[in-house]
This record gives sequence, structure tokens and C-alpha cells, in this order.
Amino acid sequence: MTHTTNRVAIITGASSGIGKATAEALAEDGLIVVLSARRAKKLDALADRIESNGGDALVVPADVTNDDDLVSLVETVKDEFGRIDVLVNAAGFGLFGSVEETSIDEARYQFDVNMFGLARLTQLVIPVMREQHSGTIVNISSMGGKVWTPMGAWYHATKHALEGWSDCLRYELAPHGIDVVVVEPGAINTEWGDIMVDGLLERSGDGPYAEMAQDVADASRENSSDGSDPEVIATAISNAVRADDPKNRYVAGRYAKPMIALRRFGGDRVYDRVVDYMV
Repeated sequence: MTHTTNRVAIITGASSGIGKATAEALAEDGLIVVLSARRAKKLDALADRIESNGGDALVVPADVTNDDDLVSLVETVKDEFGRIDVLVNAAGFGLFGSVEETSIDEARYQFDVNMFGLARLTQLVIPVMREQHSGTIVNISSMGGKVWTPMGAWYHATKHALEGWSDCLRYELAPHGIDVVVVEPGAINTEWGDIMVDGLLERSGDGPYAEMAQDVADASRENSSDGSDPEVIATAISNAVRADDPKNRYVAGRYAKPMIALRRFGGDRVYDRVVDYMV
């Protein structure tokens, strides 16, 4: 296992959910954690908690869709520490609604957050890691990068894109000593689900897809209490960051492994029937 003392990790989406749990886990491993998200007050509270437990944290608020914010984030970390060892791209959200009723502007914003903002920050971090000839980039995908759920076309499009993008990036960066890891969470107990359902019903709760939208919303609410804690994903990320030779992918959280296996080995028709039953 790699010794982690004085290593520096940037975590986006650190104000809640998987990002927050990951920041706490990496701080416990001895990394200096740079906490980034839009909600500065939540980041400050998290930094206080980490430091009260003997960790080291720096708060740098940033919106992943704002290029100036991302440039400032990386420059701040370089000036403060002179290195970046880990990037955890955990910022993201789920845009759900029928394709017909979801505006292209909303769809673009989904890609801006889940894909293009992540990609831009990664571009800015790569030169630092390349000069060090070391580093780990962790991209939080989803089981939704391998499977699909009703009314989630735009969300799944971003996660499927992230999977392929990460594979290419892994091959490009391997000669420079940089590992690229994809994490595929299943159902996780975070605020993600409530936000997703509210948006789904706002877009498609009335009109030609109302019945389907309500069924998906009901199923999501029913399953929300069955999800895994974010710490399950944080542990997987910690394992990847500490490993000398991390796996390309880590699958964790409720439903992730069986649903991915079902789609892979059962094919589309079997998977479609299971989705019909679940919804």
C-alpha cells in the first residue's frame, strides 16, 4: 500500500453525500483534503470536523461549470501545497424526465456538470500529476453507466459517456504513472434521490408520460430507504487511492453488482422485463 502522509487530494462535490464521506475517509488515511463544492458553509463545517479529528483540510469553493473557478481551484492547491496526488470527481446530479419534455438547455447542463466540468478539471490537474509522474484520478460514475432506468435518458447518457472517456484517459495516462479509476455506485442514501424525483415530477408529472413518471417516482421513494450508506463508496475510493495498483473499476453499493451482471449476462430483453417488474 502507498504511504499517504502529505499527499494532497482534491474532492469535488464534497459538501454532501459521497463527496463528503470520501473527504472524511481520505483525511483519516492521512491525506490533506481540498474540499470543493458550491456550498461554502457546508464545506467550512466539514473542514472543522476533519480538523477536530486531527486531519488537514482546505476549503476552496468552486462551481464545476465555471472555468474560472476550476482554474482558481487548481492554482490555489498548487500554490498551497506544490502537488496534487489525488482527484476525486464526485460532483454530479441526476436529471430525470422524459426525453420529449426535458429541454435541451437542461440536458446540456446535465452534461456540463456530470461530464464537461469533470473533464475540464481533470485537464487542469493532469499536468501537475504528469510532472510528478504519479497520481490517481477517481471518476464517480454509477451502475447507471452500465445499465439504465426509466425516464433517466440524459443522466444515463452522461454516465455512459464518462465510462468510455475514462477508459481512453486511463490508457493515455498510464505511461505517465497516473492511474484512472472508475467507481460505479449502486443505490446510495443521499439527497440525490429526492432531488431527482422532484425534478422528474416537475418535468413529466403531467402530460403523456405522467403515469410512467409517477411509477418511477414511487419506486424511487420506496427504494430510497434500502440504499447503502455513502461510506460504502468512500471505502472503495480509499482502497483505490491506497493501492499500489488499483483496479480499473470498483463496484459498490446496493443493487450495483446484481443489476450490472443482469444486463451483461441476461441481455436487453431480460433486463427490460426486470425493470418492468420493479417499476
